[in-house]
Amino acid sequence: MAAKHNISLDDLIDGPLMESARKRARIRLVDTVQSKEGVELSGGDIHTEEGRLIEAFSFYYARLVICASEDERLLARWAQAEAARAEHLLIRDSANLEPIARTYISVLEKAEGGNSFRRNVASSDISALRQTKDGLEWSLGLSDFIEVCPRITGNRWRLPNCDVENGIVRLHNEMKYSSTAKLARLLREHIKSDVEREGVEKMAEVTTDLAIRLAEPVGMVRNLLNQKTSEAIALVGAEEEDWPPCMRKAVADLSGGVNLNHFGRLFLASMAATLALPKESCVDFFRGAPDFSEGTTSYQVDHVYQHEYTPSSCSKLKVNHNCPVLPGDNRLCDQPWLDHPLKYIRATQRRKRREQQAQAPQAPQEQPPTDSEQTRV
Repeated sequence: MAAKHNISLDDLIDGPLMESARKRARIRLVDTVQSKEGVELSGGDIHTEEGRLIEAFSFYYARLVICASEDERLLARWAQAEAARAEHLLIRDSANLEPIARTYISVLEKAEGGNSFRRNVASSDISALRQTKDGLEWSLGLSDFIEVCPRITGNRWRLPNCDVENGIVRLHNEMKYSSTAKLARLLREHIKSDVEREGVEKMAEVTTDLAIRLAEPVGMVRNLLNQKTSEAIALVGAEEEDWPPCMRKAVADLSGGVNLNHFGRLFLASMAATLALPKESCVDFFRGAPDFSEGTTSYQVDHVYQHEYTPSSCSKLKVNHNCPVLPGDNRLCDQPWLDHPLKYIRATQRRKRREQQAQAPQAPQEQPPTDSEQTRV
């Protein structure tokens, strides 16, 4: 398309021909940070040449901005948002679902039959889309399934709960989750990995001149992300400065759309429970997660609060890749006695009390009476 329409990099960055694509790209970038469902589907009409130009080159302009930011956290969130958009499209696009699936999945089977009905899928709500039935039932190879399923939360994605026969995993239709929607959900993880991998490669190719030319949109999206992260961290009041780096990093990652592993999620929920944070605030920490579900998260958080889980020690956090601190990064974490995040909180609180006491105005001490005062007494 670039060759056909003679579109250069300069045209894409600031040429009048690509102004519509840049406007659409800015919307995509805002959706990356603010939308829970990923990039919205509303855009150019891809059935026209102009619409295809806008959608295609808005994606590439947005990728330029993300790569120029040199922020891998932002890249991960953008890849997640674009992959979520792809999932929405693939559920609707029965003509292209299979050929795209075969580019990622080595063993793929399709069966037709059974009662089929189609709901109105004009809504962009993913829960409504996933209920769409088209009479198809998909199956894929065991190795294809286990390559992706650990990245998705939910019991239906755990292998012991799946129908497996002769090395084939069948994605059965459910009342609220169709087989086609399940296949699209698996493809979303492949697409996210591809987008993120290509973004890392392109990030290394960004020149200083290109970064300067993209400074304005980069600043816009960085400010949005920083605001979003600050809102998440500030959910429970002013005491967040006492939190250990591992807890702050977990909250920031979830806010940034990073799929925190199960150990990290359990640690964050148990820390919130130990600190007596409201359950609602703990659930809000997870809203930025790529697989967030209000009902599932509320149930799991309630379980942690009821059973009073003890937060993991520093050694376990390091083993499970949930400790963001390297030697020399944090003087308090470097102390040999600090082996648990709760000790970090207690240490910071003690230090704050000492500082407050040192800053408090001292009461004037009573002076001994002078000779004349003693005489009068």
